Amino acid sequence: MSDLSRAWRVVLAAIEGDLQSGRLAPGDRLPSERDLASSLGVGRSSVREALRVLEVMGLLRTATGSGPNSGAIITATPQGGLSAFLRLQVAAQGFPLDDVVATRLVLESAVVAALAADPQRSTADARIVCDAMDAPDLTPAEFLALDAQLHLALAEASGNQVIAAMMAGLRTSIESYVQAGAEGIADWDAAARRLRHEHRAVLDAVDAGDVENARTLIHDHITGYYAEAGLARAHG
Repeated sequence: MSDLSRAWRVVLAAIEGDLQSGRLAPGDRLPSERDLASSLGVGRSSVREALRVLEVMGLLRTATGSGPNSGAIITATPQGGLSAFLRLQVAAQGFPLDDVVATRLVLESAVVAALAADPQRSTADARIVCDAMDAPDLTPAEFLALDAQLHLALAEASGNQVIAAMMAGLRTSIESYVQAGAEGIADWDAAARRLRHEHRAVLDAVDAGDVENARTLIHDHITGYYAEAGLARAHG
């Protein structure tokens, strides 16, 4: 594990500890990135990564600029399952890539099957993200960040809080490997077109109530990227 990964874990653990102990509470502002980095003995990039994860988890909101309204403000306190998947975020940094992919296949196959079988399903939030991915000026990093959000939106739409929490907990680990994999794809524009098509095919199968097709499509979507990016060869 890299020094940066270990430092990120230190920052996240410190902030989570302050939240759980009550030293930080909703409405409180965190020290500046510089002060956090200095007090914890890590680089500012590690602080930014930890804050990004906490923002994704809904625990804080960050604002740019200067003055009393800048920086990060605590918006929630981790309790129960939220605290558990924060710990998963930390642990996931050390999980083997093959295990993360295998877990995605199990979780996301269950997600699309449950959604396809539910007559009250809604893929509206996922389709909003899907539409955002059509923007022509997205960088690969921006595209793949939206990709991660799309998969999380599907998990949340399934109504299974445990699966949604696990997907949220794995999000940073998933983003890390898909971002790294993009560097191994020779024709990114063609890959992005294929990924957009696959996303919409999955959503269409779910909305059609086609459980088996939805399962097959999500499986092929995940494993296809893993292979195209050269990750399968590198890790297995």
